[in-house]
Amino acid sequence: MKRLLRPRDPAAATARPGRGRVRRLRLLTVLPAVVVTLLAVCGPALAPHPAETPVGIPFGNAGADAWLGTDRLGRDVLSQLLYGGWGLLLLAAVIAVAVTALACVLGAVTALRPGVGALIERAVDFAMLLPAVLGILLVLTAWPDAGPLGLIVVALLFGTPYCARVFAAAAAGVAASGYVEAARASGETLSHLVFREVIPNLREVIVVQLGLRFVTAVYVVSTASFLQLPTTLGASNWAVMVRENSSGMLLNPWAVLAPSLAIAVVAVSVNLAVTAFGRGERW
Repeated sequence: MKRLLRPRDPAAATARPGRGRVRRLRLLTVLPAVVVTLLAVCGPALAPHPAETPVGIPFGNAGADAWLGTDRLGRDVLSQLLYGGWGLLLLAAVIAVAVTALACVLGAVTALRPGVGALIERAVDFAMLLPAVLGILLVLTAWPDAGPLGLIVVALLFGTPYCARVFAAAAAGVAASGYVEAARASGETLSHLVFREVIPNLREVIVVQLGLRFVTAVYVVSTASFLQLPTTLGASNWAVMVRENSSGMLLNPWAVLAPSLAIAVVAVSVNLAVTAFGRGERW
């Protein structure tokens, strides 16, 4: 028997190249963040000079020994940039994971136990009324030896309530589904409902919130560093570079522009990727 061939759909044929082009454009939005993150992780091994070693006069121009010039103490700006990224990004990643994980659990519990939702709403109102910068100053001033742990505590206090409300709204539909009702009727415990029935169905929300929390954490860590609070890992970081070298902006702009651009590129690229994923677009 002859096999009948189905005629080709011209619309589908033209859609495939367009889909590939869109995928390449999405990858280009993430590529800067990936490059900057890799440079931050591998930076200490790639730095041409030790971070604290002077190589010229303060705020010197770019040259063979310092491709981006020198900072206020005559240190190589490029070496400072390569040394100063890993601590900031690592702490931001830890904060993002901690806030997202705690908020996800609280949101799932709220969807299953509506009485908890009232407490989360009050916490959100408190977090919105009290500025995050004021919270950072209050906690880290009262707890001067906290270091990175203090900033993680601040991020959990001010970031978790709002994020938990987002998860509660997303988990409400899952909690009302038939299989969750069947699990309740069979006498399953709350922990089983949260971790086995609800959270596995919030994967897309988790990824989106993880990206958003990372961007927020980058700004929080940068703000704390700019306020001269000892909250980041490593001897130097990008936010400290901006603060310390701002007085020599006119002499060597790269001492301020380079770390500022590094922070902005990571934040914008991650935000673009999260926005694309949040619209339900496939990679």
